[in-house]
Amino acid sequence: MLKKKIFDKYILITGGAGFIGSHLVKHFVNKYKNYFIVNLDKLTYASDLNYLSDIDENENYSFIEGDICDLKLLNNIFIKFPIKYIIHLAAESHVDNSIKNPLNFIHTNILGTVNLLEVAREKWANCSGQHLFYNISTDEVYGSLGKDGFFTENSSYLPNSPYSASKASADHFIRAYGKTYDFPYIISNCSNNYGPHQHLEKLIPLTINCIRAKKNIPIYGKGDSVRDWIYVLDHIDAVDTVFHLGKTSETYNIGSNNEWTNLVLVNKICDLVDEKLGTKNSSNLISFVSDRPGHDKRYAIDSSKIIQELNWKPKHSMIKGLNLTIDWYLSQPPS
Repeated sequence: MLKKKIFDKYILITGGAGFIGSHLVKHFVNKYKNYFIVNLDKLTYASDLNYLSDIDENENYSFIEGDICDLKLLNNIFIKFPIKYIIHLAAESHVDNSIKNPLNFIHTNILGTVNLLEVAREKWANCSGQHLFYNISTDEVYGSLGKDGFFTENSSYLPNSPYSASKASADHFIRAYGKTYDFPYIISNCSNNYGPHQHLEKLIPLTINCIRAKKNIPIYGKGDSVRDWIYVLDHIDAVDTVFHLGKTSETYNIGSNNEWTNLVLVNKICDLVDEKLGTKNSSNLISFVSDRPGHDKRYAIDSSKIIQELNWKPKHSMIKGLNLTIDWYLSQPPS
């Protein structure tokens, strides 16, 4: 009879079939053969298991379709697997959708997070050894910046959309559990991610797709909102670093110091796609539309804490990351 393999760490990753989550799951499964990864995902419209098909049969990986709002399911996962670590990414994440239907964001992002906290608190109460609840949050919880300054780990929370308010609430609950129950947590707040197989509703893939289809590229307002962008694999590397080296009860801001206005970014994508496809003047497709309610003016991350304390830094410049991203989308069948 074959002896069942025992792994050094059993990690529950929620939202592991989403854009960032799927990159993270694949990274951990492939890099850490001594870790067992349980991927829990509801498989909403923004999820895609195809990217993970090549790890389906790995002995250190298990996928479970399910909702973090399902307490019975969460309890069963902890019964089946000796979970001592959680990396929490499951969330409704599209700001436009949060404006149309905020209750979905309250349900998943707040109540779902508290469900995870409660189950983990109960299961870990009498267990020895190390445990960790690592929450992947967003810089949007800090609100909007003026022309100067950066978000730091000490910036006040001033969310301006139902999405960012729901993520801010989740962060607050996690810190409250840390204080009230001595619950082991880490939070990281990251800038805008981009990269391969992001859902087409997001700005960069939407722009690429519109250029291919010769459709208008919608830009909110005057296109002067500023975002701080990070290539998704740099974010994954930062999460790996924080997970292994970060201190409990701490917050780490993650960014790449890549501030671009939406209009400048879309124009650059037009130029790069034109160069790759041999087309011309794709920037003529740009169409300005009414600004989004509560649209934050500027995000900018100060990453000095994670850089200085954990010796992390991004590896991709914006142009390098954009080229890799565009090449991936152009390699896919038109949508």
